[in-house]
This record gives sequence, structure tokens and C-alpha cells, in this order.
Amino acid sequence: MSVVRRRPTMEETNTMHHVHQKMFKIDMLHGSLWDKIPLFALPVAATVILEQLFLASDLAVVGHFSGAANTIAVAGIGANIPIIGLILNLFIGLALGVNVVIANAIGRKDRLTVTHTVHTAVVMALVIGVVVALIGEGVAAPLLGSLNVPDDVLPSAVLFLRIYLLGLPVIMLYNFESSIFRSVGDTRMPLKVLVVSGLVNVILSLFFVAVLDMHVAGAALATVMANAVSAGVLFRLLMRPHRYIQLKVDDIGIHWDCVRSVIAIGLPAGVQSGVFTLANIVIQAAINSLGTNAIAASAAAFNLEMITYDLLNSFSQACTTFVGQNYGAGQLDRCRRIFKIALFEDIIASVAAVFLIFSFGPFLLSLFSPDPAVIELGMLRLKMIFFAYVFTVLYENMSGYMRGFGISLLPAAVTTVSICGSRLFWIFAVFPRYHDFYWIMMAYPVSLAVTAVLIFALLLWYRPTHRLGHGTEKLAYEG
Repeated sequence: MSVVRRRPTMEETNTMHHVHQKMFKIDMLHGSLWDKIPLFALPVAATVILEQLFLASDLAVVGHFSGAANTIAVAGIGANIPIIGLILNLFIGLALGVNVVIANAIGRKDRLTVTHTVHTAVVMALVIGVVVALIGEGVAAPLLGSLNVPDDVLPSAVLFLRIYLLGLPVIMLYNFESSIFRSVGDTRMPLKVLVVSGLVNVILSLFFVAVLDMHVAGAALATVMANAVSAGVLFRLLMRPHRYIQLKVDDIGIHWDCVRSVIAIGLPAGVQSGVFTLANIVIQAAINSLGTNAIAASAAAFNLEMITYDLLNSFSQACTTFVGQNYGAGQLDRCRRIFKIALFEDIIASVAAVFLIFSFGPFLLSLFSPDPAVIELGMLRLKMIFFAYVFTVLYENMSGYMRGFGISLLPAAVTTVSICGSRLFWIFAVFPRYHDFYWIMMAYPVSLAVTAVLIFALLLWYRPTHRLGHGTEKLAYEG
């Protein structure tokens, strides 16, 4: 789908110049990149990590305040992690479409597209959230039942998922609102808001679980209420007067050209992120067949893994947003520099995060469950996954770079085929022969290595700045 350029009026040009000078927290089009990329990426990482900590705090609270049923309670939440991850990754991918469309319009100084996209995003978030929630409520029980969740864990798992699904509209709204702020270089506001709602989540979890003895139901309810707080506060902040991205309730509505642009970028990006979790649902079913300890260990380790993944992925998001603005402004040489710097800084940040988590791994895992068997299996998973993250850093940044140019469908398709194909083959061909936790975990480094090689080949073949620089491609969100 092509996005047609239009020449801005003199008034819009002057307004955009004023915005660049006064309103943007980070000027992506001018100056040094070495400091601006981490200034963008680190608050994004902290924001997403806090979102993950909603679930992690649920695990920790029920793990320590559910009495003799603590392992079952942790497993009940843990069995939902791949399903929730699939939903969240799809949401975050769609929200990234909002980010890219607005960032590219800013680079072109196209104020009208920015305004239309902001107001369209609010409607899209709520509608998609409600639709997915309704579908999820209908399939929650049979879906979990199909994943080999043990009979003693299944009631808790279904209850947690049903309550969590009620909060999808506000979760979707928060992610779209965050992308709006990030597209103009403001990554701190979503983080500040999430810090507040994170504290709300912990306090409510402790109250519902430790005081009211609601177990997994209380943890899920606390998460829903905390997400409602974060979405509501950001909505109010977007309505502040005299903001360039000011949201006006009377102007909220659908602009179908914006919907098409957001979906063309966001849906493939969401599929690329969500396909990991889709394949992981199959892996989770295999883990579930190994018993309650394996489920609890995998759930605890997953939360630590996601801290590192969210950090490395934030540099990919920075790469996408910076490239999106600079591509819109026609600065292709700067786009290439953005990719190289983002990749280098991502490697440094990821190595530091892995080192810290490894150093305190047993202690961190014990926060979720004090069971020694759970901690031992959790450390095994961390070692296997962190080894594979070298491949994740490579393909995430290459994919993020291409998305900044509006190239989203091809990386998503390659990732879908390589991740799903590799992991499904491993689970159905290798795991039946070697039926233990170690061989399940080997599916991760194998699939991530294959994906990194294929995405690198795709980047070499497409060469976006070469094609665009020679005029062989129109400005397009090809998806």
C-alpha cells in the first residue's frame, strides 16, 4: 500500500518547525545518534519491562501468599504466559504501526496525517481490544485444555485468563497511547505513568491475595485495574491543550487511510512478534507434559528472560522510529548510521543484562518459587535462552531497520516460517526421542539461529537505502 506524499502548506511547515524546536523530547533528524538512541531505547525497555513485571509480580505474590497451593498457583499463571504473550505481542506490533506512520509523517512535516492517526489509533485500540477479549473468553477453557495443563492446575489457569481478558481494551489502549508519545520522541511519559500503575498493581495484588485470600483471581484483577489506571492517565495527558499531538474527544474517529497504513506496518510486525509465542504455545504444551515443577520453573525463568529481551528489542524499536523519521525526511545516509549504531549499542546493553541476571539468577528465581527443583530447572532454561539471544539481537535490529522504511511483510513472513517451522519440527521430531526439559529448550537456539541467517539474507537482497536512493521504489508501506 502506498502512502501518497502531499506538499504541506506554509502554515503547517512553520508549525512543524516550531514543534521540532520546542516540543520534541528527542530530535531524531539532527545531531549525534550515539546518545539519542539509548535515550530513546532505555525508557522504552523500562516501560515494557514494567508491563512484564505486572505478570511477574502476580507470580511472586501468589507464590508466597497462597499457602500450600503456591506451586499450583504459580503454575496456573505460568500456563497462561504463552497465550498472554501472543496477545500482547500482537498488540505491541499493531501499536508499532502507529509509531511508524506518525514518525514518517513527522519527517515529511505532514501534520494532518499525524493528527488523523492519533485520533484513529484510539478507536482502533478499543475496538480491537474488545473483539479479541470476546473471542478469548469463548476459547479460554478449551485452549488451555488443549495445552496439556495438568488437571490440578487447569481451574486456576482458566480463572486467571478469563479475568485477564477483561482488561484487553485498556491494555491495547495503553500500548497505542505509548506509541503516540514515542513517535514524537517522548519515551519518558509512558514510563512515568507505568511506574505509578505498577505500584498500584503490586499493592492491589498483595491486598487481594494476601488479605482477601483470592489467589490467582486477585492477581488477575489487580493487573486489570492497574492497566486501566495507566491507560486512563495517558489518555488524559494526550488531551492536554497546546500539545502537537493533542487528542480532542470530539475529533476521535476512523480515518481509513490511517487504518490501512497502521495495519500495513503493524499487523506484520505483530505477527512477527506473536509468531514466537504461537510456536511457544506448542513448546509450552510439551513443557506441561513434564509436570508442575517444569511449568513453574519455565514461568519464573521466562520473566527474567523477558527483561533482557525487552532491553534488546527496545533498540530495535528505536531503530524503527529513528529510521522512520529520517526516511520521511529523505536522509538515507543517516538511516544507515542509525542501524549500525543501534546494533552496536544493543549488543553492549544485552551482554550487560545477561551478565547481571546470570549473577543473581538463583536468587531472582527464588522470588517466584522457593522450591529447589524449580530453581534448578529455571537456571537451565536461562542458560539455553541467553545463549540464543546473540541471534535475537541480530535479526531484531535488521527487522526493525526494514520496518522503518515501511518494509514489514517480508521480515514477518520470513520470521513466521523460520521460527514456527524450526520449533514445530523440533517438538514433533526431536522431543519425542529425547523427552526431557533440556531438549525442549534446545528448540530456542536452533530456531533463532535459522531466523537470524534468513533475515540477514533478506536484508542483503532488499538493500532498502540502495533501492530507495536510486529511485527504484516509491515511498510505500508495503507491509
